[in-house]
Amino acid sequence: MILKIVPLGEIDQEIIDFIENEIKKTFKLTVDSLFPREIPEEAYNPFRMQYDATKILIWLRNKFTSKVLGIIEKDIYADNLNFIFGEAEFNGKIAVVSLARLNPEFYREKFDEKLFKERIVKEVFHELGHLFGLEHCKNPKCVMSFSNTILDVDRKSKYFCESCKKKLQEKNVIFRI
Repeated sequence: MILKIVPLGEIDQEIIDFIENEIKKTFKLTVDSLFPREIPEEAYNPFRMQYDATKILIWLRNKFTSKVLGIIEKDIYADNLNFIFGEAEFNGKIAVVSLARLNPEFYREKFDEKLFKERIVKEVFHELGHLFGLEHCKNPKCVMSFSNTILDVDRKSKYFCESCKKKLQEKNVIFRI
């Protein structure tokens, strides 16, 4: 299976390389990072000063045929939610993760690279879980638990619980660890 990482807008290449390496360390996937693409203008909502994640997913689906993980530094939202960390097509091919609210500086805290990267991995793995057909998990430590706040992201681990891991294995998703 091939996964394309698509930076949307200008994103530090070190972050993209980090995401690619973390995915490769955990999953048996072929991962390719593509050149950055412009953020689709139609996804911006000037009243909210955020980007509509659903419109980003539609744009990505129209541009790519393989599984795609979009990475954006802008704040994103979905209908009926103030914000989201990411969104994915359930058992589909397109996902997007926003780095905006994963960065401690968003909360007026001192930048902490280790914490920022831990949060990124958790949300990337969470959205990949949805792409592979996993729903939200009731285990608060499982990476598939729903994150309503950044505290929820910090509470969970980057790992799938045994139940979610078993479901992934039944879908032939292979782990390296």
